[in-house]
Amino acid sequence: MQIVLQKRAGASMAMTWLSPLLAILLTLITGAIMFSMLGFNPAKALYVYFVAPLLDSWSLQELVVKASPLILIGVGLTICYRSNNWNIGAEGQFTVGAITGAILPVLFYQWESPIVFPLMLAMGAVGGALFGAIPALLKNKFGANEILTSLMLTYVALLLLDYLVRGPWKNPEGFNFPESRLFHDFAITPSLIENGRMHIGAVFAVVAVIAVFILFSRTLKGFEIRVLGATPRAGNFAGFSKERMILFAFMTSGALAGIAGIIEVAGPIGQLRPTISPGYGFTAIIVAFLGRLNPIGILFAGLLLALSYLGGEAAQIDLGISEKTSKAFQGILLFYVLACDTLIHYRIRFVPSKKKEAV
Repeated sequence: MQIVLQKRAGASMAMTWLSPLLAILLTLITGAIMFSMLGFNPAKALYVYFVAPLLDSWSLQELVVKASPLILIGVGLTICYRSNNWNIGAEGQFTVGAITGAILPVLFYQWESPIVFPLMLAMGAVGGALFGAIPALLKNKFGANEILTSLMLTYVALLLLDYLVRGPWKNPEGFNFPESRLFHDFAITPSLIENGRMHIGAVFAVVAVIAVFILFSRTLKGFEIRVLGATPRAGNFAGFSKERMILFAFMTSGALAGIAGIIEVAGPIGQLRPTISPGYGFTAIIVAFLGRLNPIGILFAGLLLALSYLGGEAAQIDLGISEKTSKAFQGILLFYVLACDTLIHYRIRFVPSKKKEAV
């Protein structure tokens, strides 16, 4: 007996939108089983993980802080994925955006001016966009697989960051710790609430959601993205350039990831360190698909995945569970999202195995 996937005649629209909720439910059930096997009360563990972080104002602000980079990167990845370009290197673009945006407060630390932070944002966007352009150009010129090139470039960016904070950008007053100078006040992400954690990155995330929603629903470029992503041949007949679209998608995605990177290091962190991200660039891939590649859906998916980070920290403190549980939850969620999507488009069939003819 063989198990085969047979393509359905048409995907159910209702299941297309309900499948993320089903994936979340299955993730919670699997999480309960996982906690039970670890010897914890499943109800209490899930409460600590998913409910307790929502019960005080500090945690809610922290939730928004963690969701902002996920949403920024996720909406950028949506442009890539809906145009059928598979950018897996947002983590590297996030890192390069942080590096290029930090040039002013690290190398020109004596220059304190109100225009420093806007310039940091612009430099972060440019850095992320140019780094994102590399796999696009390699695909256009040599037909290189963008999944592999964008992913491998991520490790180039991470090693570059590690080299800088341990070498030429190390803080001379930092007692030999691998970190850059602390950013001065004009280079810090402005807060939205006095003495609070929530900063202006939340505004950028919402603006990005609105801008990309308008892009898809109201502009010719959005129509071009949808056509080239769904039917490239029809796009060619319409006169749309596949090469220009690849470059546009990767550079726009990279720019948004770069902005997320500089906002992160200028906000919660306040300096460059060897590790500036808990994996936002990779988690944003889950955010994009959980949000059905829709900017509004990504807004809510970003908050949910941010809750997984916050819940992982709470479970680590209250239950003594490893911080890796958040990664486990994210991986389980991605598995169920992809499994549900597969079953929306394909049905499982059991086919009798063919008997080998005797020689």
